[in-house]
Amino acid sequence: MNVPFDTATLNAAQLQTVRENKLDSAYIRPLAFYGSEGMGIRADMLSTHVAIASWDWGSYLGEENMQKGMKVRTSSFTRHHVNITMCRAKACGNYINSMLALQEAVAAGCDEALMLDSQGYVMEGSGENIFIVRDSVIYTPDLTSALEGITRDTVITLANELGFDVKEKRITRDEVYIADEVFFTGTAAEVTPVREVDGRIIGTGGRGPVTEQLQSQFFDCVYGPNPNHRDWLTYV
Repeated sequence: MNVPFDTATLNAAQLQTVRENKLDSAYIRPLAFYGSEGMGIRADMLSTHVAIASWDWGSYLGEENMQKGMKVRTSSFTRHHVNITMCRAKACGNYINSMLALQEAVAAGCDEALMLDSQGYVMEGSGENIFIVRDSVIYTPDLTSALEGITRDTVITLANELGFDVKEKRITRDEVYIADEVFFTGTAAEVTPVREVDGRIIGTGGRGPVTEQLQSQFFDCVYGPNPNHRDWLTYV
């Protein structure tokens, strides 16, 4: 897909969208999509359009869950395999997989889904990256079939600055069960703790101290009190 606008133009349009909607805190969603010149799946003759939306979303996974933690259920739907789709692409079609997993979790009385890859290793949530903490060491899955999240990279940087050892490895479901802490990260999810997975209480059953530290550091960067990462911010 060839987007007919350069990065500077797209960024300017995003800023203007926020200004026009008079938003102090908002989620921004740029979307590139094909035109209607044809109705089949052949795309080489189709034009490309871009839409940008912004709105006040609040806490995507719930304000209460930001403090107390979420209930999570392992999904029966497998995360996309690298030979099935472009797993690193933030493509609308990829989210059918995520929607099915989340609907299943919500129907079971949970807040979010935990998705495994085709070999049974933990990969991510329905729309978030996952971290676990064990003996003060932070682990996160490799990116074999997970989205390379900006918030994931941000949290890894902050964790290293706080002196934590962060390791990328293949994680099994039982490692999640016995973790001291589990949390999700994402643009909308920010840093959200997990208190329960598949009916098993994680750690003390609430937000753990490492997660709380990372939450605090993250929001200090996002809202400005932390002067060390002003280059991460775009001023409207």
